[in-house]
Amino acid sequence: MAAKKKKNLGWKIILYVTLAAVGVMLGFVIYQWWLEQRAKFIRYAAFGIEVPVNYSIHGIDVSRYQRIIDWENVKQMKVENVQINFAFIKATEGVNDKDPYFNRNWKKTKEAGLARGAYHFFIATRSGKIQAENFIKKVELDPGDLPPVLDVEETYGVAPQKLRQRVVEWLQTIEEYYKVKPIIYTNVDFYKYYLKDEFDGYPLWVAHYLQKERPRIYRDWAFWQHNEAGRVNGIAAYVDFNVFNGDSTAFSNLLIK
Repeated sequence: MAAKKKKNLGWKIILYVTLAAVGVMLGFVIYQWWLEQRAKFIRYAAFGIEVPVNYSIHGIDVSRYQRIIDWENVKQMKVENVQINFAFIKATEGVNDKDPYFNRNWKKTKEAGLARGAYHFFIATRSGKIQAENFIKKVELDPGDLPPVLDVEETYGVAPQKLRQRVVEWLQTIEEYYKVKPIIYTNVDFYKYYLKDEFDGYPLWVAHYLQKERPRIYRDWAFWQHNEAGRVNGIAAYVDFNVFNGDSTAFSNLLIK
């Protein structure tokens, strides 16, 4: 009799655990559905920031911090002559990590008709080659996409020479695989003090806030992240704003063929 009670107790525990797991999964699905419905109704009268008007091509960059995004709303928002034309999306970080919203954002941006680009957040203490392989495993690029982006903005205590060596490993591995020159993202001071002239041959996406006309940097640049507190329809959180330094022909020439 005691053995039978133990057996019944075991089945009850398994049943309760299974029901709890199903409940958690169902709760997550409902929560994701609610986030998607909420995103559809997020509307702003304006972008909430001063947008540089001397540029014709504007974009944003996103990661898991923006959560669920309604990309159709993003594409349709227009304030005077400013409209979102492209989006950089966080794909990977370090040697293993992947942004949990990457797949959704990657798919939905293309469906909405936005030019899309994927970026990797660089961890300077780890191998550049292995980090590049992490990106390659998780990102498939199509014609019309922007080149891959390396986001490098922290040293993590690594000596500048070693940092640059690992950055080169990432860039060369990526270029060899995708057959396109990657873009470097960083801020003005980091480029000046840690990357310098060795990387002037790569397209630059530079972060520099609180300046209206252009970023304060000595070299040519392709993209400028000019604000981190913009508002866009379909996104509940603040979002980074960018401009492209050129016209539609130059932008088209940058895209993967």
